Amino acid sequence: MNDTLVTLVGNAATGVEFRETATGGMARFRFAVTPRRWDREKQLWTDGHTSFYTVWAWRTLALNLSGSVSVGEPLVVHGRLKVREEEREGQRRTFVDIEAVAVGHDLTRGTAAFRRVLRGEPALTARAGSAERSGASARPEGFTGPGGPDGPDVLGDPGDSGKPYGSTTKRPTDRQKAGKKLASVP
Repeated sequence: MNDTLVTLVGNAATGVEFRETATGGMARFRFAVTPRRWDREKQLWTDGHTSFYTVWAWRTLALNLSGSVSVGEPLVVHGRLKVREEEREGQRRTFVDIEAVAVGHDLTRGTAAFRRVLRGEPALTARAGSAERSGASARPEGFTGPGGPDGPDVLGDPGDSGKPYGSTTKRPTDRQKAGKKLASVP
């Protein structure tokens, strides 16, 4: 295949729209990319023209996007570039789409906490804290992780020592302590 693969760095311009289809989930959102350039004369950074793209995702990536991305968040999007032209109301318009292969938060502009999703557990893709706000349990009903109904699951319980499941280390590392401290910030 002669696909054009691109990697874009920018911000989510809209919320993620998710739909269930016969072949799995489908998600889309608008993505804004604004280049920054150093202006030698003024001795400061200036913003260039903002380009907007529609990012499309399918199946598992679509489901994970819907539970992970909000408007304004900095992202890195990698995928296939698709340019299409349509005629609407007598005017020819060009649309630029990205069929996403991978999407992640841009860690040069902040931190993120990764949560692995277990297959068949769509409740685990909910945004962090959404279960607490709705009064629901963080665990799906009837879920039993490796530690039993009340034991730690693969994601780890908030009350555990901060170590990953299956770890034999008793003390959390500095990185884990920093992650817990960041996770407690509202």
